[in-house]
Amino acid sequence: MWRNPYKTLPTVRAVVQGAYVAFFLLAGYEFHRFYTQIVAGAAVSGRRPPVVEAFLPISALMSLKYFLLTGDFDRVHPAGLVILVAALVSAFLARKVLCSWVCPVGGISRALEWVGEKTLWKRRKKEVLVPAWADKALCVIKYLLLAFFLYAVALMMDAMAIAKFQRGTYNYAADAKMLLFFTEMTGVTAVTLGILALLSIVVKNFWCRYLCPYGALLGLVSWISPQRVVRDIPTCIDCKACTRSCPVEIRVHEKPSVWTPECTGCMSCVAACPVDDCLTVTRRGRAAWSPYLIPLVGLGTILLFWGAARITGYWHSDVPADQLAEAYRQAKDLLHP
Repeated sequence: MWRNPYKTLPTVRAVVQGAYVAFFLLAGYEFHRFYTQIVAGAAVSGRRPPVVEAFLPISALMSLKYFLLTGDFDRVHPAGLVILVAALVSAFLARKVLCSWVCPVGGISRALEWVGEKTLWKRRKKEVLVPAWADKALCVIKYLLLAFFLYAVALMMDAMAIAKFQRGTYNYAADAKMLLFFTEMTGVTAVTLGILALLSIVVKNFWCRYLCPYGALLGLVSWISPQRVVRDIPTCIDCKACTRSCPVEIRVHEKPSVWTPECTGCMSCVAACPVDDCLTVTRRGRAAWSPYLIPLVGLGTILLFWGAARITGYWHSDVPADQLAEAYRQAKDLLHP
C-alpha cells in the first residue's frame, strides 16, 4: 500500500509556526523592555528589534508607494517596507507562505483550529463547516478592508503627503502605539479579541479567512503565482480528505487545480491525500514540484530579503534615540493625522 511521503508536512508546519510565534513573542518582550527604558530616560540595555515593523503594514504600504514614486527608501521604518516587499515576492513565487508558515496570528489561529478539532467537530461528517454562500460573503469583508486602505494610500496620498506622514510624530510612535494596544488594552479590545478567539475555535482561521486585509493583498498576488495544487481527476477516489484538511476549507476535491487566492500554500491537502500522485504541485505526476519546495522557496525568499537588507543597511531605523523617546512619550495621546 502506498504511503504518502509528505504526511509529516503538517507537523513540520506546526513546528515552524510555533518557532515563529516564539520568535515574535521574544521580539515583543525585547521591544517592551526597550520602550520602557527609553521612555523612562534610563540606560538602554538593548536595541529596538526592527521586526516589530511587521505589524505596521499600512506604514509599509505608504513607504512602498513613496519608493515607487521617488526612489527613496523609508528610513523611519525600513524593515516594514522590506517585510512587505518580501511578502509580496514570496506570495508570487510560493503562494501565501507568509500566512501559513510565518505569521504569528496564523500560528495562533492554527492552535485555535486544533482546539476546535479536538472539542467541537472531532467527528464531523461534512467536509466543510461553513456553507459556500456564507464563506464567499464573509470573504468579501477582507477585500473591502483592503480596498479602503488601497484607496486611502494608493489614490488619495501623493508623495508630499506620504513624506509628511513618514517624518511625523505619529509614524515615529506607531510601533509603540501597537505595543500599547496589547499591553494596555481596553475592556472593549479584550472582549473583541476574546470573541475572535472563540470564533476561530468554531470556524477555522476566522480572522485570516475573513478579516485580514494583509492576507487579502497577498492572496491577490498569489492568484497569479505559477505554483498551485493540481488534482488528477482519473485517480481521485473522492475521499474528500484534502478538503477536510484545508485550513480555509477550499473544496479541493471538486477542483482540477487550486487557483483561488484563498489558498495559503500550506500543502495540508497534498499531505492528506491517500492516492499516489493524485494531488501534486504545479504539474501532474512525476514532473511535479515536491510540496516541500513551496515553503522552502517562500521562507527562503523572506530570509534572502532580510539578509540583503541587513547587509545593505536597510533594516534598522535611522531615527535618533532622543527623537524616538519623545515620540514614545506622546504615544498614548497621539491620534492618527
